[in-house]
Amino acid sequence: MSDTGGALRQEGGNGIRGTARGRAGVPLSVLDLVTVGAGGTAHDALRTSVAIARLAESRGYHRHWVAEHHSMPGVASSSPAVILAHLAAHTSRIRLGSGGVMLPNHAPLAIAEQFGTLEALAPGRIDLGLGRAPGTDGRTAAALRGPGRLDEAADEFPRQLAELTRFLDDDFPDGHPYARVHAVPGPVQGSAGRPPIWLLGSSGFSARLAGELGLPFAYAHHFSAAGTLPALDLYRQTFRPSAVLDVPYAVIGVSALAADTAEEARAQVLTGALSMLRLRTGRPGLIPTPEEAAAYPFSRPEREFVDGWLSNVVHGTADEVRTGLDDLAKRTGADELMLTANTHSGAARLRSYGLVADAYGMPVEAPAAD
Repeated sequence: MSDTGGALRQEGGNGIRGTARGRAGVPLSVLDLVTVGAGGTAHDALRTSVAIARLAESRGYHRHWVAEHHSMPGVASSSPAVILAHLAAHTSRIRLGSGGVMLPNHAPLAIAEQFGTLEALAPGRIDLGLGRAPGTDGRTAAALRGPGRLDEAADEFPRQLAELTRFLDDDFPDGHPYARVHAVPGPVQGSAGRPPIWLLGSSGFSARLAGELGLPFAYAHHFSAAGTLPALDLYRQTFRPSAVLDVPYAVIGVSALAADTAEEARAQVLTGALSMLRLRTGRPGLIPTPEEAAAYPFSRPEREFVDGWLSNVVHGTADEVRTGLDDLAKRTGADELMLTANTHSGAARLRSYGLVADAYGMPVEAPAAD
């Protein structure tokens, strides 16, 4: 692997470490899957994302990330950079980022230019979270990457990461084939800063790499809960202080939904569980309604899958969700919790983020003007 060395330099005030607000023990953030519910459209989902980002900003959530998924009818987040530019236009303070860009799907120079553009649009507010999975099924990944690249792409991740960071910092050494290639917007134009890089993962690979490079790490607890503690332990054990971080900083994604009653919360999260069941069994679609989920004739294996899935979703009343989040933060030692809600109703997701903020006594600030 190439030495990323100086290519990983970032300013000390890079926005990585958040501040807990109200009575929250750790900073709280949002992971937005831009879910599309049955009867709705991608336009509806994207409008909801703007509303959530504005609420999150006004209530003291630290960051709002969007994920990269492809060929999934139930999500509308295939182009994180495009969505983030839109969110940046409707907010003014909250950090915005990718959770994440699936780097093997893209040329590193293209990502450096996309996120350099975002940094120019919203200076000091952009995070670049990177993953090595395709964010989709194998056939779609092949369509994205081109023939013959599917098997090699994940193995190439460390090299791609090194290349991307050098493009962001414009510091390829003399004699390198890309020494006179510049990502723009970027340092060649006198840019003062660039987005901090995060590594994302649901296994030990990215945990180890993030630790070795001294980068912040985000673990996908929301869909791979069994591996959370081993991955976080590996990250902390392998961590080497860097110009980016002097000590580890770990975020975990958490499926969480608060509602006015526990019954309402259960009805909403069941829609996401049924959607995940269909995805895992090759039947992806729009997120079903609560009525459809309640009436679905689960087989015994399907019920076992759904029950297992819901056991890792923190849901209930606001107080119940606050207790669950506090317990999870204590058990994992996570430095930040990033809440996501894969449910049918955009209104329910919006309501949930407000209820969680209320439960922690997080401040109410004026939203950004359009």
